[in-house]
Amino acid sequence: MKSLAISFAYLILSNTTGAQTARMVSDAQSIQAVLTDVAQAWNDQDAGRFSILFSEDADFTDPHGMGVHGREEIKKSHEKLVAGWFKNNTLKITDRKIRFITTDIASVDAWWEMTGTNNPDGKDIHQRKGLFNLIMTRGDDKWYITVMHNMELPVID
Repeated sequence: MKSLAISFAYLILSNTTGAQTARMVSDAQSIQAVLTDVAQAWNDQDAGRFSILFSEDADFTDPHGMGVHGREEIKKSHEKLVAGWFKNNTLKITDRKIRFITTDIASVDAWWEMTGTNNPDGKDIHQRKGLFNLIMTRGDDKWYITVMHNMELPVID
């Protein structure tokens, strides 16, 4: 009888683990799609499409520690950026790491590279590298960025 109980418990655990793994794979693909959309919206200079990837109550902190709260404020702040010194640049997500905290919350690190940026004096900054540290949450069967901390990393040649 003990052997039957252990076998039954194993069957339940293995099926549960398999279902969670399949869901995690699907969720990781959905999160990757959001990261792809972040880069595409940025490259298209579309602050509206960029901001819609955030939850309504999201927080965004830039590499200088300046933050905005809420999707609308994120949109307004990024409209200024893409019209200004980020006007002709290209953002590329180069790598990512996803850690699921719960089935509806994920911590995501996304490394990025940017080219074509001009400093305020108009001089080209050849390449920038950085890291988005994100908390993403599931809502309406979609994943949204709830917290984004953007940091610039040193470029080592």
